[in-house]
Amino acid sequence: MNLSVTQKERIVSLDIIRGLALFGILFINVAAYQLIVEGGPMPDYSGINGIINTLIDIFIEKKFFSIFSFLFGVGFYIFASRAEARGDKPRWRFARRLLALLLIGIVHIFVFWGSILAFYALIGFLLIPFYNAKISTISKWLFAIITVHVLCIIGQIFLPNQEAFLTVFGLLGNDAVAIFIMFLTGFLVAKADWISHVSEYSKQIKWIQFVTFPLFVGISLWIWFASQGETENLKLIIGLGVIPTTYFYLTCLFVMLENKKITKLLQPIGRVGQMAFTNYLSQSFIGLAIISLMGLEVVSPSDVVIIAILIFVIQIIFSVIWFKFFKMGPFEKVWRFMTYGRKAVPNK
Repeated sequence: MNLSVTQKERIVSLDIIRGLALFGILFINVAAYQLIVEGGPMPDYSGINGIINTLIDIFIEKKFFSIFSFLFGVGFYIFASRAEARGDKPRWRFARRLLALLLIGIVHIFVFWGSILAFYALIGFLLIPFYNAKISTISKWLFAIITVHVLCIIGQIFLPNQEAFLTVFGLLGNDAVAIFIMFLTGFLVAKADWISHVSEYSKQIKWIQFVTFPLFVGISLWIWFASQGETENLKLIIGLGVIPTTYFYLTCLFVMLENKKITKLLQPIGRVGQMAFTNYLSQSFIGLAIISLMGLEVVSPSDVVIIAILIFVIQIIFSVIWFKFFKMGPFEKVWRFMTYGRKAVPNK
């Protein structure tokens, strides 16, 4: 049985968006590769570094992790539906896949404390009950969870003295809920078959852009002024903008990638996304090596930009060369074997 996904079966736009998400994630993770020791040197946030840091907060912070989370949800539906089509047990097989991810994620934490893999695996189990749910049911759940999540963030910003509610606000307004929202969004979009028929849903996409764009602009300005005033609620304000900004980014990317010329131009980035698991794991190793070679004790925002670009260029070159000789990334193959066992090896 051939369980590998052929190039024809792949949705190229997903690989490109996944590659871009990995690039955005670098701007957040690079600074965390070098731990700041109490009493030691601190990163420089003055001048151009301060501006870069604010721009990262506005355009990148939490947004590209959310795009990655959306793609995880899409991947769940594609994986499970293909498993079911083969006569496999989709929910059981996905659960095994998550357990494999959890194990790999726990190991990765010893290399990079900020690894999200184990966290993704645990939250991913919450998707399993939705596999057989109707699209209308999933939509209602998604709307309800988004509403509660946003209200809880607003509650933390504007009602900081309401101690009776702060625990609930903190629990339902945290990043874990935002990740699940994007998981469920990706799953819903894939199940509704929007991704393969973007042009057919142009009206719905334009409506989403019409709603999310002013929210994106308004919250971006709020983040800018909050960062200049060193507002204590900056992280909460950033969190408030995650969902509308991510939805706006995704709709723009999907529409843009309907253009075949753009898709062809961005194919090398798609190669990075095609083995996103391997590239995510390797980013920490490459980043630590570059930081060591540069002799940096701390990583300032301007260093983040340089190192992120260097890592991504290396990964583009490596990924393009890799796929000239192999059909799958090395850690993707390990993950597949842990998911299927010997059945992961195609019969030829």
